[in-house]
Amino acid sequence: MNPKRLKTISKYLSKHLRHTPDAIGLALAPGGWVEVEALLAACKANQFAIERAELDRVVATSDKQRFAFDASQTRIRANQGHSVPVDLQLEPQVPPDRLYHGTGAGSVASIVESGLDKRKRHHVHLSADRETAVKVGSRHGRPVVFAVDAAAMVAAGFMFWRSQNGVWLADRVPPQYLQRLDAIDGQNAI
Repeated sequence: MNPKRLKTISKYLSKHLRHTPDAIGLALAPGGWVEVEALLAACKANQFAIERAELDRVVATSDKQRFAFDASQTRIRANQGHSVPVDLQLEPQVPPDRLYHGTGAGSVASIVESGLDKRKRHHVHLSADRETAVKVGSRHGRPVVFAVDAAAMVAAGFMFWRSQNGVWLADRVPPQYLQRLDAIDGQNAI
């Protein structure tokens, strides 16, 4: 299958399963689920026909595992990143002691001052390893990585969730739980 076509499908699905399901006539069920047949029909009705094999390929090969099928393979959802109201039905979990957040250099000052906020999304996204955070930060220019003292946050009563694709989620991360790292070598920033 054409990699460019798969990327276009992934972006289309991200937009409509995370941000504007109603724009193509869909409503997210609890958990963010949508019937696969309803999704394919809605895409076709909106002049963006997707074959089931293409959908299967996008879900299976997405480097970020943005989407998931349910056990029956009859429903699909975006794993996280929603800006529309949805209950993803995730249970709180205890995270590793240290998590990471990657961002672009332009966001550092506001993060140092006020911490990480979910803004229009449901959660702040955190990764379990620095390398993933560097990749995420690279999407926003020169990457900067913050280490998150998740153990101290848990001790203070903060809650964490883990999405199906391994992304750690939090409502917010106050600045006192952040330590800026150099994105290249992982050392503390000067």
